[in-house]
Amino acid sequence: MEDIRSQSLSDSVFERIEQYILTGEYPVGMLLTENGLSKSLNVSRTPIREAISRLTQENLVKETQKGHVVSGVSASDIIDIYDVRAKIEGVAAARCAETISAAALDNLKEIVDLQEFYTLRGEADKIKSFDNDFHGIIYDNCGSVIYAEILSLLHKKAQRFRKISVSDNERAKDVVSEHKKILSALSDHDAALAEKLTVEHVENAKNSILAFINNIQGE
Repeated sequence: MEDIRSQSLSDSVFERIEQYILTGEYPVGMLLTENGLSKSLNVSRTPIREAISRLTQENLVKETQKGHVVSGVSASDIIDIYDVRAKIEGVAAARCAETISAAALDNLKEIVDLQEFYTLRGEADKIKSFDNDFHGIIYDNCGSVIYAEILSLLHKKAQRFRKISVSDNERAKDVVSEHKKILSALSDHDAALAEKLTVEHVENAKNSILAFINNIQGE
């Protein structure tokens, strides 16, 4: 029982620090110390040490002469993430189109309606949350646990940039439009069209994020 509680705490601490890094609350270049994190998260140093080790393995943290610093997700990483997503997610959407149930289609329709509602209100957190749900249903219904695991991880790694992207109201509107078209292809069980539209959607998302990064770097 003691080992189970300890493992649960380690996982919880890892997930919290990972979330802070991926959302930008812990920015790139921030120095992570066991003492500092122990105090801010109100846990002992042992789970902190284990979390930093795991984050280093995931390339979200790197060891320097000063200590462990946040490396986060770079523009180069975004290109790789979205290039891989486009290839795998296109196939996943095609598979999903062949077998998706009426219940799953109803869920997607409700999600798209909610996305449209919150886009009109300009609520980026809600838009991103429902974007997660939309893609998650496709992942879960593509018939491949491996695809679902890979795509969920890649989607999560880009979450900070995805929120920035949908904070642009024009891009948020485009996302809703693209999701509607994908939903229509899935409803028609048109695998080829679902794949094509999904690849285009992922490419558009990548280009939107890279444009934002380039604008920031050019300021």
